[in-house]
Order: sequence, then C-alpha cells, then structure tokens
Amino acid sequence: MLVYRSFHQSRLKRILFPPIIQIPNTSLHFSAQDVYVNNVKISALARAGNMSSARQLFDKMTTKDAVSWNAIITGYWKNGFLQQSKNLFKLMPVKNVVSWNCMIAGCIENERIEEAFDYFQAMPKRNTATFNAMISGFVKHGQIEQATRLFEEMPRRNVISYTAMIDGYMKIGDVDKARALFDYMPCKNVVSWAVIISGYVENGRFNEARELFYRMPDYNKNVVVVTAMITGFCKEGMVENARLLFEGIRCKDHVSFNAMITGYAQNGLGEEALRLFSEMLQTGTQPDQSTFVSVFTACSALASLIEGRQTHVLVIRNGFEANVSVCNALITMYSRCGAILDSELAFRKIYSPDLVSWNAVIVAFAQHGLYEKALSFFGQMRLNGFEPDGVTFLSLLSACDHSGKVNECMDLFELMVKNYGIVPGSEHYACLVDILSRAGQLEKACQIIQNMPFEADLGDWGAVLAACGAYVNVQLGELAATKIRDLDPENPGAYVMLSNIYAAAGMWKEVTRVRVLMKQQGIKKQRAYSWMEIGNKVNYFLGGDLSHPDTSKIHSDLKSISLQMKSMDDIAEIVSSWSFSD
Repeated sequence: MLVYRSFHQSRLKRILFPPIIQIPNTSLHFSAQDVYVNNVKISALARAGNMSSARQLFDKMTTKDAVSWNAIITGYWKNGFLQQSKNLFKLMPVKNVVSWNCMIAGCIENERIEEAFDYFQAMPKRNTATFNAMISGFVKHGQIEQATRLFEEMPRRNVISYTAMIDGYMKIGDVDKARALFDYMPCKNVVSWAVIISGYVENGRFNEARELFYRMPDYNKNVVVVTAMITGFCKEGMVENARLLFEGIRCKDHVSFNAMITGYAQNGLGEEALRLFSEMLQTGTQPDQSTFVSVFTACSALASLIEGRQTHVLVIRNGFEANVSVCNALITMYSRCGAILDSELAFRKIYSPDLVSWNAVIVAFAQHGLYEKALSFFGQMRLNGFEPDGVTFLSLLSACDHSGKVNECMDLFELMVKNYGIVPGSEHYACLVDILSRAGQLEKACQIIQNMPFEADLGDWGAVLAACGAYVNVQLGELAATKIRDLDPENPGAYVMLSNIYAAAGMWKEVTRVRVLMKQQGIKKQRAYSWMEIGNKVNYFLGGDLSHPDTSKIHSDLKSISLQMKSMDDIAEIVSSWSFSD
C-alpha cells in the first residue's frame, strides 16, 4: 500500500521566524552539479521546518529544474502550508508526473480529498503511482466506492494497489471481499500480509487471522504482523500466547510494547501491565500517548495511586501533560483512586477539552457522589458548545443514584429523551430501577422494567431484590429471585437474598426450604475477596484463605489492633461515667 509519511506541522512561530541561513551574494554557478546540491539543501531545510531559508535559496537559483520546484512545493505542504504549494505549482513552467503526484499527496495529507481528485483529473498523463496515491487517499477518507472505481480503471496494478484496496475493504468490514482480493493478487509483500491479518483482528475474526499468520512465510513475519497477532490474542483473552509472541520479537519497538501492555490492562492484569511498562523504560524505549493511556488504565483497575502519580511525572517529563487522550485517562485514574481533586486539576490542564474529556470529569464527580459538581460541569459543557450524549446522561443519572435524588433522576431521563432525542440504553434504565428501588418505590421500579424495550438483565432484578431485602417485600422479592434464577440458575446471590428476606419476615420454613434447595442443586455461596497495595505490591485476601505468606503476622496484628480498640472503648466508657463538679 502506498503510504505517505505524515509530518507534524511545525509551530507557526518556528515557520514565520526561523533562523535564517545567510546565502552569500556572490554569483552562483549553475552547473548541473550545483543545481543538484541546491536541490538537496532545499529538501533538507524543508525537512527541518526552515521554509524561509529554503525559499530564499530557491529564489536565488536562476537555474532551476523540475526537482527544484518539486522540492519547494513538497516542503510547503509538508509543513502545513498547502496554499503556498498551490501558488508555486501554478507558476511552475514545466510540470512532470512527479509534480502532479506531489500536489495530490499534499492535498490528501491536508484533508483536501476533493482538491486532490481535481488535480488527478487535470493531469495530462498518469502513472501507477498516481492511481495508487489517489486510491490510498480515498481509502483514508472512507470513500471506498471511489477507490474501487479507480482500481478497476487502472491500466496496470502492482502490490501497492492491491494492498490499498484490501485495507479499504477491511476498514468498512467487507472482510470476504478483502480476502478474495488478497488470494487473487499475483504477488504479496510483508505489508499485504500485515494489512490482511490486522484487518481480520480488527473485525473480530481472529481464527482466520491466526490461520493466515501460520501460513505466512517466516521471512515476512516482521514486528508489525506479530504485533497485530499480539493484539488479536489479547482480545481473545489468550494473554499467555500473546506474551510468547512478544518475547519472540528481537527488536521490540514502542508499538509492540503498547500492544502487550494494553492487552494486560484490558484483561484485568494490571500488575503485569505495570511490570512490563517498567521493563519498557529500562530498555530505553520511549513511551507515547498510547502507552500512558494503557498504564493509567492499569492503575485505575488496581486503584494504585502511587504508580499513577509516578506515571504522571513521566507524562510531564515526556511532554504529554496537555495531550487530550492522556489527560482523559488521567482524569479517570485519579477518580478511581479516590483523588477527585487531582481529577479536576487534570481536566483543567487540557487546553481544548473534547466530549470525552467533559464526560470523564462528569463521571469522576458522579462516582464520588458529588451531584452538584457533576451538574455544574454539565452546564459548563453545554456553554462551551458540546452536545451531551448517552454517556453524559448516564454519568448524571449515576450521580443522582449515588446521591439519592429520585426526582432529579427522572427529570434528567426525560430531558435526555425529549430534548436531545437520545435513545436510552439498558444502563440508563438500570439507573432508574436502582434509584427507585433504593428509595423503596419497588412497584414503580418493576413497572419500568416491564416497560423497557428489551429484556431486563441480572443487574435490574438484582437491584430490586436487594431493595426487597431492605424493605422486606416478600412478594416482589420472590418475583425478582425467580427472574434471576431464570437468567442464571447457578447464581447463589438470588438464593441467599431470598433466604434473608424470608428470615426478616419471620418465615423460617421458607428459609429452610431455600437452603435445602441450594444444597440439592449444589449451589454454594461464593466467597468474596479484597485487596490492598503495600509497597508497590498488590496483596489479595480471600475469606478463610491461609495462603498469604504473612498470614500469621497479619492475624497477630489484627488481634493487637482489636485489643487496642477494646481498651479504647473501655477507657471511653470509664471517662463518660465520671462526673465533674466545681
């Protein structure tokens, strides 16, 4: 596939006021060798972003060839000044096919696909590279039909042409057409294999990706292809297989590290993600924004504030403190770790927040039950011209739920549906059911469940069942427990909660019946576990588990703390019995 290098636009100050390289005023020699040397200098200056000096040298050349014009034209659009390229292209005395291809590439890189096609149509003569450039441009902008039409019109195709179309079909999910073209193409290179395998992974058809990977010649299995397979294995939850492939990469780059770190984080293996991140730094591999986003995801899952703060320092040191994606992840990390003030500070650091940023900070306040703050940022968000989406309202409904604001929750739900035309999802209804259940409005909660446009899930009936336990509503409790058992027959929670409801109502025969039923069906109550971070290590504790290496010391310290608490209670009782008189 024809891939044009993407150059970051230089800062405007650097472009307008660069250090000027002084060109001697002595007369220049204009032999072919001199023209060649000056062309090389123009290209080098343009790559460095010093367009003023490049243009000065270009203007001093009284003898210029097509390469001179192409170099300065390309330099302008690569630095973000497409209009200057277009102006010079008009003045160019003799244009060759490379000149036209340069303008097509410039328009594509600067998001001007229509203008690129205008140049394509105006060309007096086209070559294969021209078609490839235009096809790649259409694919990049999602215009697959136009790309297909040009592909069919091509007089001669090469491996780049086929690969570009395969990439296009994969991007729109037309996997079978991409595979048919891949099988038909006369020759394949490493990029072709990488595109087809990555496409299968991205479209959730990992088995086919794996089959192609094992068919692929070993000499073509470069870091790009292997990284795609690492991502695929991680998406399938096969993290150990992914790690084996990762370890087989001789020259690991930041992309391969990112794929493995992300895989660990997304599969709930936060400790492994942080450990691999540490190894990545030790190898001298520079992290990028994707690395930091994945690491913050791992810190969020572990509620590891210490690791999160240390990573934040690296973010600042590497110049990503204002990156929107990194800051969004930072907001979530601090919130999950309980540092809500740091979440707000991270949001304030974003120069131009996007919708995800606003949603992230609203979610942060909602998770901490700060309804007023969440609502305040919701108002600021709208004042800044952002339309709320389903995630925004879900966060606000969640904030109402945590704060017990029933009426406000119902009003927001109505605002979402009537004013913004957002179709409620199961999560939105779950918030309504939960808050109504918590408030004791169980009949209304069940009515909402019955009126939902889809079947209620375990969460909905679980909220009702839990509330029935709090308000001792036997009838609805039996209904909710029955629904939960229908959805998940081996769920012990429904049996335990129903047993507790019967016990609270004094219905001991029913309590015995439920316990006997659990025993007959082999259903056991699941043991819960907790965890805490001590010295940068996460320690897991399961009820009744004696496998922790410091179990004896933990029990000893717990007894000591218990005795101290008892002593303090005794002292408080004695002090409260004292009477003081003048």
